[in-house]
Amino acid sequence: MLAVVGTIPDEELPLVAGPVTVDGQFLVIQGHKVPISRGTAGLLAAAATCLEVLRKPAPFAFLVGDIGRGQGSSRLYEYLTLNLGRYQFSTLTFHYVLPIVDWHNRVLFAVQEMAERPRLIADAGFMYVAKMSGQAPEYDLFTPDAGELAFLADEEAPHPFYTRGFILHEDNQVPELIARAYAYDNAARHLLVKGQKDYVATKEGIVATIAEPVTEALEPIGGTGDSLTGIVSALIAAGFDIVLAAILAARVNRVAGYLAHPTPATNLREIVNQIPAALKLVLKEHHGKGK
Repeated sequence: MLAVVGTIPDEELPLVAGPVTVDGQFLVIQGHKVPISRGTAGLLAAAATCLEVLRKPAPFAFLVGDIGRGQGSSRLYEYLTLNLGRYQFSTLTFHYVLPIVDWHNRVLFAVQEMAERPRLIADAGFMYVAKMSGQAPEYDLFTPDAGELAFLADEEAPHPFYTRGFILHEDNQVPELIARAYAYDNAARHLLVKGQKDYVATKEGIVATIAEPVTEALEPIGGTGDSLTGIVSALIAAGFDIVLAAILAARVNRVAGYLAHPTPATNLREIVNQIPAALKLVLKEHHGKGK
């Protein structure tokens, strides 16, 4: 089963822990409705949609409201530290949580006390704090964009704000940044780097590049990186090998975007609605190749 940890930009949302379902424009968890938009909500919507197609259990979520002030994130860290040991998940994805190194380390200790270690995925704020704590190699997958990868590649930067200017984050520098992140032990065992081209990499190097289909109108639409993290999390939880899951997820996300016929007014929810068709198409394509 997949579990997702993250925050929602709504101070009224209390700390909730439970299965998530999709109801039209909303996620529903413990009686609370959360609008599907970019961020952790978009990640969860994409993951839940994939898992439904794959006939797997709905994702479990640990959520709290936080608009960047940190109170919600601190409550979430504390809850995970005290309670993770009584849960069992195959895959655990961490997303938007305020980076606090001491709390991160306590959560990682709690993960190690679980009866069976889940595969660990991190994106956004939790990926930052994993690197800041020196614990990046404990994770199975990071899903950065090129800018986030630049922070991972900077062995001296204590925070993304301080990524040194000479470490560029243009897409054509991604292979160099991947190599640098691994050289300084600031990357997870696998990377899925999101951008105009998507890269799948390990410490040994880049193992796949996904560039099709190209849908230029997707570039200004916020949240497509979140949906990609949700898709790959769902595929890994469903039992796919991490490298294969990353390759398939990149394709599914791109095909879903293409099928949405996006314009500048398109929102992430419209792309998520195309994930079932995209997933079926990509899986059929994959099985047709006899892999």
